[in-house]
Amino acid sequence: MTSFAVTVRYFASVREAVGTGSETLHTAAPTAGALRDELIARGGAWAQALAHGRAVRIAVDQALADGAAPLHAGAEVAFFPPVTGG
Repeated sequence: MTSFAVTVRYFASVREAVGTGSETLHTAAPTAGALRDELIARGGAWAQALAHGRAVRIAVDQALADGAAPLHAGAEVAFFPPVTGG
């Protein structure tokens, strides 16, 4: 598989846990879920913040998505906790 660059953005408690708001990664992950798995495999704060047992929402190119959403070169992938309203 060929790797390509994506921009990964982290928001709210996920950003606080991993210590950065965004980064550019080279990945061969075909889907948003595969990218999440790749980040979890880093261990440490990423494994904790993005663990599959945690409620984490995903957006690809600023549209809500699920783990099956395909990735492409230049994609923007965001990870954030569910937002509750009042």
